[in-house]
Amino acid sequence: MKSTTEKPQIERVQRVFIGIDYHKKYSTYAVIDEAGEHVERGRIDHRRPEDFKALVTRWPEVRVVFEATSNWHWLFEVLEEAIGRDRLRMANPFKTRVIAEAQVKTDKVDAAILAQLLRADLICAVHIPAKETRQRKEVLRQRCFFVRQRTRVRNRIHRLISGQHGLELPQLSDLFGVQGMSFLRKLQLPAPDGMLLQQQVALLGELQARITEDEKLLKQMHCEHPLLGHILSLPGMGPILGTVVINEIDDISRFTSAQKFCGYAGLCPTTSSSGGKTYNGKLFKHCNKWLRWAFIEAAWIAIRVDGSLGALYQRKRAVGKRPSLAIVCVARRLARITWQLLTQKRDFATNPPAQKNQGQPARTGAPAPAAGSAKGEGPIGRTAKNASVPRPCQLSPVAPLNV
Repeated sequence: MKSTTEKPQIERVQRVFIGIDYHKKYSTYAVIDEAGEHVERGRIDHRRPEDFKALVTRWPEVRVVFEATSNWHWLFEVLEEAIGRDRLRMANPFKTRVIAEAQVKTDKVDAAILAQLLRADLICAVHIPAKETRQRKEVLRQRCFFVRQRTRVRNRIHRLISGQHGLELPQLSDLFGVQGMSFLRKLQLPAPDGMLLQQQVALLGELQARITEDEKLLKQMHCEHPLLGHILSLPGMGPILGTVVINEIDDISRFTSAQKFCGYAGLCPTTSSSGGKTYNGKLFKHCNKWLRWAFIEAAWIAIRVDGSLGALYQRKRAVGKRPSLAIVCVARRLARITWQLLTQKRDFATNPPAQKNQGQPARTGAPAPAAGSAKGEGPIGRTAKNASVPRPCQLSPVAPLNV
């Protein structure tokens, strides 16, 4: 008699999806299966992070999603240690409209909706950089915060000194340099201005010390990125701004076009088009504000050191744009060039303009270029609409001319 052995049936591993409504002190979660049926619901206190690990490791095939908040790092690091980052998704709260516009909005409902969206693969995920990049970004942002506070304190000192009668200041190029700070520490003003001045001078010194500490820490964290040199080749881009740009971008391959990168940096206006009419409004509100700040700061320098970017600024001013809007156009040009530099892994380069009339005698009575102009560029502050705009330098293929 022939014996037959039945092969054991391998039970199919069911995939589950977990949505977490993340808060400051606790989180609410919902677990659903592939059919969309609820498997489990509950609440976890943040004083017991091991409960998160027990939850996500209970099933072999699990996917987890939670919304981005100000303190998302804590939950992400807990879950990453348990199941790895490949199974995690962080949703963009500004694009999860089904939660924001729900008629019934509770923690349980929000967690369940997140799980259902993850199951349907409808999560608009947020890019999560590596831990080292996140740490460098925090140090850079801290330094930028201290620099802004230092500027505010300096402005208060200027205001306090300018209100004094009969006070003669020494002839110094920088009031807040070594000699200027020595003068401010010894300066005696009548009460209560004297006490206020000493407080502001002491605070200014403390802020400068913190800025120096952050800069030393950045050097210790090895902020030299292999593509940082391409960013520094841009006009107006210094070491600090370049480091901010390269760390905020993290990976240029996640932007498929220069236009999408400009939108991420918040340098594109909002557009409303209907019935054949198009209206361009303000800049994008939800964007990477640090990237926008870095490109705008670099643009103010670039229009003074680069002929083509300076001419672009002049053209925008000549058609009636305010300085704040014209400089955004230059910043958008810098962002487009940055995308091409990092994508093609090359430095910025400019080519001299083609001399079409080379060898021909100059016309009599032709106006001479303005004093101090570079490559035929006139003064940057010219705003007359009927003023002739100089031809910009021809850029290399890495820098498109359309903004």
